[in-house]
Amino acid sequence: MSKILIIEDEKEIADLEKDYLELSEFEVDIADAGDKGLMLARGKEYDLIILDLMLPGMDGFEVCKKIRETRNIPILMVSAKKDDIDKIRGLGLGADDYMTKPFSPSELVARVKAHLARYDRLVGTVKKNTNSIIEIRGIKIDKTARRVYINGEEKTFTTKEFDLLTFLAENPNHVYTKEELFREIWDMDSIGDIATVTVHIKKIREKVELDTSNPQYIETIWGVGYRFKV
Repeated sequence: MSKILIIEDEKEIADLEKDYLELSEFEVDIADAGDKGLMLARGKEYDLIILDLMLPGMDGFEVCKKIRETRNIPILMVSAKKDDIDKIRGLGLGADDYMTKPFSPSELVARVKAHLARYDRLVGTVKKNTNSIIEIRGIKIDKTARRVYINGEEKTFTTKEFDLLTFLAENPNHVYTKEELFREIWDMDSIGDIATVTVHIKKIREKVELDTSNPQYIETIWGVGYRFKV
């Protein structure tokens, strides 16, 4: 049974989310403050974390950042704040997805299942494909260890950054739209989440490109999407 941690200070919302997730046979814990949630995330093994942005004690941004220092599990950030800047910041800190309140509990459950399914497939693929290495012009991607080296120097990637870079590198010279990349990496339709792909491409470029204004690896095809050049 998959274990989910909900970090949410509004009791009614947390209880509703827990009820729907338990109906889908998930095991659920709730923390009503950022510091409490971080303590649970570090002390117990969870398969996914649902993280509210506005929390007492420590906000969701800081909690996400600290969780990412040690854990690579999916993080689904939720907030009543609709500003793109908050979404971009959350994704940039390592959140895998961002949902704006109010949302239907059934949509939340669907996204949780999609993230867990993809994560399970990735873990299973790694176990089956030992010594799976991609090397392209100074980039070395170790799929087994989920590590990336740029000209011999290891760079730290979040789960989705690694997945997106690997997917593009495995399909060089193919132009993908943002919608296609979202469906492939996040396993769901975009539904207004195009900024998610844009932010992750930006973060990847900051780690792999010598000059982000003139990318040599991930090229923007204006009006269409992105491709990995070889």
